[in-house]
Amino acid sequence: MNLLTSLEICSGAGGQALGMEQAGFHHVGLVEIEPSACQTLRVNRPEWNVIEGDIHNFDGAKFRGIDLLAGGVPCPPFSRAGKQLGGDDERDLFPQAIRLIDECRPQAVMLENVRGLLDAVFEDYRTKVELQLKKLGYKPGWKLLNASDFGVSQLRPRVVFIGIKNEIAERFSWPEPFQNEPLTVGELLFDLMGEKEWIGAEAWRNQANSIAPTLVGGSKKHGGPDLGPTRAKRAWAALGVDGHGLWDEAPCRDFSGMPRLTPRMTARIQGFPDSWKFSGKKTAAYRQIGNAFPPPVAKAVANQILAALSGKRIYKVA
Repeated sequence: MNLLTSLEICSGAGGQALGMEQAGFHHVGLVEIEPSACQTLRVNRPEWNVIEGDIHNFDGAKFRGIDLLAGGVPCPPFSRAGKQLGGDDERDLFPQAIRLIDECRPQAVMLENVRGLLDAVFEDYRTKVELQLKKLGYKPGWKLLNASDFGVSQLRPRVVFIGIKNEIAERFSWPEPFQNEPLTVGELLFDLMGEKEWIGAEAWRNQANSIAPTLVGGSKKHGGPDLGPTRAKRAWAALGVDGHGLWDEAPCRDFSGMPRLTPRMTARIQGFPDSWKFSGKKTAAYRQIGNAFPPPVAKAVANQILAALSGKRIYKVA
């Protein structure tokens, strides 16, 4: 069978992988170091080739000729919420991504990260990455995409880095924003908030009348099952949501006060389908959700890459 194929690194809970699948890519491998995230991938897609381990030790040579190398390399080195150490941060995995691009020689590359990567302080870093890709025969490009432009009920700006082989680079164009506005948080979550017949659900829906602030998943060292720093919690409070933690279940019938979100609610805000299951305890599950690339955004970009790669099927899937 001759399919457009992809190899993904730092796969997490599968947000990007799901979006690429929806666009039509066939995953030949997904590399992820976190056991709980690997279990999430296996539970939802038993047929996927999930490779649990550190990408520093991963050899991409056997995947040479794939159509697309994708991934969401760690954000802390570039996040405005951190020290923005960039290449001096031990968590910076762009060098490993470049190594794997060299080993795999895909037709296209798609990597996502936080918008801090476009800050002036990282201009030299971005130039270095671009030069490395150009030497390997790719035309590189960066673009800030807002998840809310692609149907996601969340203010989530993400930087997407694209590299396309020079001979087909002119075929690629960035996705255009959707014409329709995304649902408000109240519209999106009303059924989940009211599933235990909470009498305040309708009033809450009316208050939660805008999209969500950016979900913050935290890191292994910092962050738990809450909705982010003080400024984010204030934004959630304006929507009638207590951002100081998550609940296991929706509010009961006679609940009074501001409800908290459940992991399932946060997953819906992130653009995951309700059928997508998350492994691990609440903190581990929410970290996977909060750090994910929204599937609808990944699908939008992957659709454009797929269009550019039409006729460039090289890696054979038995």
